[in-house]
Amino acid sequence: MIYTSGSTGKPKGVMIEHRSLVNRLHWMQRAYPIGEGDVILQKTPYYFDVSVWELFWWAIQGAQLCFLMPGGERNPLAIVESIKRHHVSVMHFVPSMLNVFLEYLNAKPASVLNGLASVRRVFASGEALTPSHVRKFNDIWGTRTGARLTNLYGPTEATVDVSYFDCPAHNEFDTIPIGRPIDNIRLYVIRDGEQVAIGETGELCIAGIGVARGYLNNAALTLEKFTDNPVNPGERIYRTGDVARWLPDGNIEYLGREDHQVKIRGLRIELGEIENTIREYPGIADCVAVVKKYSENVILIIAYLVGKSDLEVEGLKQYLKKHLPDYMVPHRFERIDAIPVTSSGKADRKALPEPVIQVGP
Repeated sequence: MIYTSGSTGKPKGVMIEHRSLVNRLHWMQRAYPIGEGDVILQKTPYYFDVSVWELFWWAIQGAQLCFLMPGGERNPLAIVESIKRHHVSVMHFVPSMLNVFLEYLNAKPASVLNGLASVRRVFASGEALTPSHVRKFNDIWGTRTGARLTNLYGPTEATVDVSYFDCPAHNEFDTIPIGRPIDNIRLYVIRDGEQVAIGETGELCIAGIGVARGYLNNAALTLEKFTDNPVNPGERIYRTGDVARWLPDGNIEYLGREDHQVKIRGLRIELGEIENTIREYPGIADCVAVVKKYSENVILIIAYLVGKSDLEVEGLKQYLKKHLPDYMVPHRFERIDAIPVTSSGKADRKALPEPVIQVGP
């Protein structure tokens, strides 16, 4: 049983089958084999689904497990010290916390990074991993120690992860897909009951051994989210509510949540695209974009920025006007010290400070 709040904020108990977890662990060992000399850093709180493979993967191969001190997942110094002391070789970050960790490393001397030489594989999941995250990883960490970054995707309802993508070690790329299905998992991109063509968008649906039994004591929601496959009748699928598309090379690109795609005066606003574009601007460490509705006529895009003290917002605005449609350029930019995160390390949009809006006479 794993509890997940998803996008609603209300915890739901997900009933995971034993065979689903076994499949997930055996896939990981086949794809990224570890041995008795490996050390996995257990840094994810136990109520977050990533902790499942951190807690069990090592045992099936006789590797070692290092427990980070409680609360240490938010403390870059504690993470660095644990890696150095216990020679950690495999670890995981939620992208928001990976960004914080990389910013920490970038401000430290080379001797600190030398202490991370034992790490050979870093997994990222729980949020969208952006091109700017990967470039920053390559520049600050990967090219200096040889560590590789892998993007994992999956909801709790399909046993932690259902797809994977090994990020390039170079910086010549435009997108970071969520990749291809893991063993014994089938992925569909469906719209209006039919599979879409390559490049077209639809809802990402999951079938296979990883699909959970359903929600505990919530038959109505189980029937809504775990349904028969309209593309392959008789097959059970989980409807993720995520928007995605197949790429020509066989990978899947994640485009955001259906409930994060909003419209302003009939125009679709892609918050993820806004955030990714802002992150590419020099001096930006991280950002979150939200839409706030103050009245029927006042609907604003707010961009919360974490960046250098000398960042010129006007220059950022001009940059965005060249790279985004006019209607997707934020109306207001708020400077904050750090992106607030939830207990599981994801960006906490609900905890962002309310902007002060000047209202004219």
